[in-house]
Amino acid sequence: MTAGTATPPGPAPLVEALHVRVLDFPTDAPEADGTASWDSTTMVLVEAAAGDHRGVGWTYGAAAAAGVVTELLAGQVTGRSAFDVPAANEAMHRALRNAARPGIGGYALSAVDIALWDLKARLLGVPLADLLGRARSSVPVYGSGGFTCYDEGQLERQLRGWAAQERIPRVKIKIGESWGTREDRDLARIRQARALVGPDTELYVDANGAYTAKQAIRVAERFREYDVRWFEEPVSSDDLPGLARVRAATGADVAAGEYGFALPYFAAMAPVVDCLQADATRCGGLTVWLRAGALAQAHALELSAHCAPHAHAHAAAALPNLRHVEWFHDHVRIERLLFDGALDPAGGELLPGADGSPGLGLTPRPEVLDRYARPAGGAAAGASEPAGVPARAPGRRPGP
Repeated sequence: MTAGTATPPGPAPLVEALHVRVLDFPTDAPEADGTASWDSTTMVLVEAAAGDHRGVGWTYGAAAAAGVVTELLAGQVTGRSAFDVPAANEAMHRALRNAARPGIGGYALSAVDIALWDLKARLLGVPLADLLGRARSSVPVYGSGGFTCYDEGQLERQLRGWAAQERIPRVKIKIGESWGTREDRDLARIRQARALVGPDTELYVDANGAYTAKQAIRVAERFREYDVRWFEEPVSSDDLPGLARVRAATGADVAAGEYGFALPYFAAMAPVVDCLQADATRCGGLTVWLRAGALAQAHALELSAHCAPHAHAHAAAALPNLRHVEWFHDHVRIERLLFDGALDPAGGELLPGADGSPGLGLTPRPEVLDRYARPAGGAAAGASEPAGVPARAPGRRPGP
């Protein structure tokens, strides 16, 4: 990738190809929340090419998303102006009409959209935050992890790493262990977390939809002892009446929205939460994530970015009603390993674009790509060959 060199004035450069890889990263220890457990994380990485420039985007999810990029989306993007990202987003959205836009299709579209925004900013030689226009100079984060399968020593090391070493003033742990059947251990871990981080660090919890509404309200009654400020997905995010009941009964801010794939989803959820969440690697990329932020603002809410912190940081700087970005342990570990240019959360704030690097400021490390790439034949589009059709002649592109 060419850094710091802007494309000269003239006809808009065209997207020439998409390169897709499937990467599998083992976790550094088993991880679990209230409703799932895992020991590896799959990333689908997309690179959008225009001349000597490449933009990177990614999603965390099923490897099948790579095949969606290759088979359904690349032809909507290649040959199109690299500057017209919303038009490309709309074309991809329409191409997924009969292929499940929510779900794997949304993951694939999101990865491509992020790559296109990164590419545009690189072509113009500016940080993406400057291209979008800043609403803030720094982006607050909260440390996130605290998995339900961690023992006391693991939880202590992680929490002290965030609060004491990196000085992040907000931390979150998982609760709702074993589909909400271990309330005793949930409360013991909350008590341990508060003792470890002290009274001045905000403490958040995330049940990942493990509780029923009455159970969540009962557990939340104990939160006052530990000054829990944030209760994420106390019930399933599909249970809007349940979210409303919990919100009305607890002093902690109720948050949800990470599974949203379209604006109507966020519009329905906004009235029943205190803070709306959205994930740019799922909801339609940065194009739709920023629109979700505007929708939240219309409901007098803040927006919090779910996971994938390096995908969100620059767009988060452009959002006036941002609450924070999730500094999620699993994704932070992967993004620091994979990219040169990873951000520093010291003091609980990110400074995207502060060094002037164009785009997202990230460069994939070839040796890491090679080491963690899924073996040939392990996924439909896991190789790094260009996907889609050759670029069309300048001035010609498909309709929106």
